[in-house]
Amino acid sequence: MGFVGEFKEFLKKYQVLGLAVAFIIGAASTKLVTALVNDLIMPIVGLLVPGGDWRTATVSAGNVKFLVGDFVGALIDFLVIALVVFLMVKFIMKEDATVKR
Repeated sequence: MGFVGEFKEFLKKYQVLGLAVAFIIGAASTKLVTALVNDLIMPIVGLLVPGGDWRTATVSAGNVKFLVGDFVGALIDFLVIALVVFLMVKFIMKEDATVKR
C-alpha cells in the first residue's frame, strides 16, 4: 500500500470529507444566525431600551470603566444564537426521526 492508498484510507477512516463539509456548513450557518441576530432581533431590542444605544453603556468605579452595555449585548447575542441553533437542531432531528420510521 503506497502513500496514496494510505491517504485514501485515512480519509475514509476519519471521515475527513464529511468533517470538511460540516465545517463549511457550520461557518455558513454562523454567518446566517449572526445576521439574523444583528439585523432583525437586536434592532427590536434597541427599540425596547430607552436611549437606543445601550451597547455603549458603561459603569465607572474610580479609574475603572466597566463596559456593561457591551457585555449585556454579547450575552443577549449568545442567548439568541443558542436559541436559534437549538431550534434548528430540534427541527432537523425531528425530521430525521420521522424519516427513519
